[in-house]
Amino acid sequence: MTNHYIDFRNADVILNMGGNVAENHPVSFKWIQEAKNRGAIFIHVDPRFTRTSTKADIFARLRSGTDIAFLGGMIKYILDNNLYDEFYVKNYTNASFMVNPKYSFDDGLFSGYDPSKRSYDASTWALEKDENGIPKRDMTLQDERCVFQLLKKHYSRYTLEKVTAITGTPQSDLEKVYAAYAATHAPDKAGTVLYAMGWTQHTVGVQNIRAMSIIQSLLGNMGIAGGGVNALRGESNVQGSTDAALLFHILPGYLPAPREQWQTLEDYHKTTPATKDPRSVNWWKNRPKYLASLLKAFYGDKATKENDFGYSWLPKLDKTQDASWLNLFDEMYKGTFTGFFAWGMNPACSSANAGKVRQALAKLDWMVNVNVFDSETGSFWKGPDTDPKKIKTEVFQLPCAAFMEKEGSISNSGRWMQWRSKCAHPPGDAMPDGEIMYDLFKKVQALYKKEKGSLPDPILNLKWDYETDGKFDVHKVAKEINGYFLEDIPEHPVDKKEYKKGTLVPSFVYLLDDGRTSSGNWIYCASYTEAGNMAVRRKKDDPTGLGLYPQWSWSWPVNRRIIYNRASVDLEGKPRNPNRALLKWDAENKKWVGDIPDGPAPPMGTEGVYPFIMKPDGVASIFGPGLKDGPFPEHYEPLECPIEKNLMSNQRINPVIKIFEGGPDTFATCDPRYPFVCTTYRVTEHWQTGVLTRWLPWLLETEPQMFCEISQELAKLRGIENGEKVFVESPRGKVWAIAIVTPRLKPFVIAGQTVHLVGIPWHFGWLHSKDVGVNANRLTPTVGDPNTMIPESKAFMVNVTKASQEPAKKAGKA
Repeated sequence: MTNHYIDFRNADVILNMGGNVAENHPVSFKWIQEAKNRGAIFIHVDPRFTRTSTKADIFARLRSGTDIAFLGGMIKYILDNNLYDEFYVKNYTNASFMVNPKYSFDDGLFSGYDPSKRSYDASTWALEKDENGIPKRDMTLQDERCVFQLLKKHYSRYTLEKVTAITGTPQSDLEKVYAAYAATHAPDKAGTVLYAMGWTQHTVGVQNIRAMSIIQSLLGNMGIAGGGVNALRGESNVQGSTDAALLFHILPGYLPAPREQWQTLEDYHKTTPATKDPRSVNWWKNRPKYLASLLKAFYGDKATKENDFGYSWLPKLDKTQDASWLNLFDEMYKGTFTGFFAWGMNPACSSANAGKVRQALAKLDWMVNVNVFDSETGSFWKGPDTDPKKIKTEVFQLPCAAFMEKEGSISNSGRWMQWRSKCAHPPGDAMPDGEIMYDLFKKVQALYKKEKGSLPDPILNLKWDYETDGKFDVHKVAKEINGYFLEDIPEHPVDKKEYKKGTLVPSFVYLLDDGRTSSGNWIYCASYTEAGNMAVRRKKDDPTGLGLYPQWSWSWPVNRRIIYNRASVDLEGKPRNPNRALLKWDAENKKWVGDIPDGPAPPMGTEGVYPFIMKPDGVASIFGPGLKDGPFPEHYEPLECPIEKNLMSNQRINPVIKIFEGGPDTFATCDPRYPFVCTTYRVTEHWQTGVLTRWLPWLLETEPQMFCEISQELAKLRGIENGEKVFVESPRGKVWAIAIVTPRLKPFVIAGQTVHLVGIPWHFGWLHSKDVGVNANRLTPTVGDPNTMIPESKAFMVNVTKASQEPAKKAGKA
């Protein structure tokens, strides 16, 4: 998230698309309301009319899975009407960069596509460099091979008529949204976008967000107060968990996970991003410092220069391995795994194609379920249609503390690391997660010392000393994450000052690549220093008046509240919007004033540097060659969709998605047995799969059971009355639900045919309590975005019938 919740109040136009902010993120909505009180326009674009829609100044309805068509139409509208920020586009984006002449796009496919491998060779997507290795540019933006002209050509096809035919959104609504949001191209205006799973859970999920980042770059809305591309999280520490490498492909701080072709530290460092442009900071060039410091935090004195700081002890993914969620459970279903830890998760309910997951769990020898309450995962062996006598899996239940029963930090959506105190002891044998993990590894390490298990070095050499008086100490972990000086440093190269061994490192600019510093996560370096625990701060001072509150908690990186904030000024360092001055250059004292800047270098016009310091080219990427499915977002239909042809091209679906086949992986497109588009969503009263909330009778009373929202038109078509029990069925299974017949849903006209939408919540399951319902993810398909493999749970095909009627007999096939 580039900005933060309070910053919403600084926006002139707020677009919530791919989310339902009022119901699912109600605390953040106070800042949207404050923006509205100041005169901001609030836009909601969604397949359903929700409580968020009631608060919107402009509401537009679109078919689920067609966001790129909608946003592509906005890009065309901005370009056709010259409603882009010309200064920003020329100076702070790669719009002027020249693209390889071999690059092309034809009928839904980019150059380099190999149909046999279902993948792209992206070499033709490269940007051209001059003899000095610096990108070639056309600052007039007129050359047909510059990014700007290629962008215009690509989205020239996204006419209002075509977008309406794909999305079902009336042209008048499209024009209202486009005109209102494009008005933020003026330097004294700011527009922000808020999204959630409604954008990510698609086979084009990453490209949905890419499309909006292009819009924000065209309008000059990145790096400014009231701007940005802002993810609304479904849980209070999702940001913190990804920062700490919950995902398979990264190490803490978003360092890439080692792969088998990088056998040595030298091999790994050869992948470090590089640039020959002296005005590009290319901050990732510091990766060797961050990895060396991470390895020292992992292995302590055992990590030396001579052994590459223990790099060989890190596990290596194979060259192509994708160990993401869908692939893991597919391998588990095939019997690859012996055991599984389900830690604070409930995949028997939360995973796409949850029936397949339950079958996969049954093939394990053992499983450990760590949770506050029992869950469908922990008790999968006694679920519906399951015979416990036929389940070989031995399940261990470990009770853990709830969030108010343990001390530690969480990092919210805006990257604010906030320390929470323990306010109650956990009941019975329940323990905090950190304590469970700490004790568990001590036992594992003791077994390795005794029995010399397979590949012992990574286990035996791991530094594991986070206790005080024999008890786990979360503050020691927080300090390790920040990092230490491991030797006396008489004169540090950064500031020429002396630092003693054992001193906490003041920020990541002090980390070294020679083994003299440690840091468990470089982006959190400066969070716990000799000055104390920065995350515990609660001072309400706000010098800029923009809601930054720099002494309330701590924000990574280095307490910067808005990322890429150097893009908010002109070439001389003057705020382009003086009314919301995020940064300004003090020429007399040669320093920046305001938010923590993206580096201390002077502004571009005074021999300074480009503002997008994490990008090798130093600018925002309108043309983005780093994704698996193309440098520009392109509309493709969901894997399961109601129309046989993509109206934009002959390429119906994203050409590089992985399609799982066989067993429970069945799909249906244009199958009369599954005629309706279905989407899943949250309600305010429940949280995730309901493991915490379904045990609370007052919340279960407010939303007691599984329901299915259908339009009045669909109810009439199927003879369903409000409150009746219905079956919702997909090729993968069926669930029962209570029908809610509502005008909030309306049928769409797509390519001349009527398409109905139904919606179901995903919080319910069979374990607790009676008559709640089977979980919605029995219906969702095993298919995901090719870049992230997040499942396509927001657009798939179902049938809806009265519970008394016979459901479909046989699953369809793609």
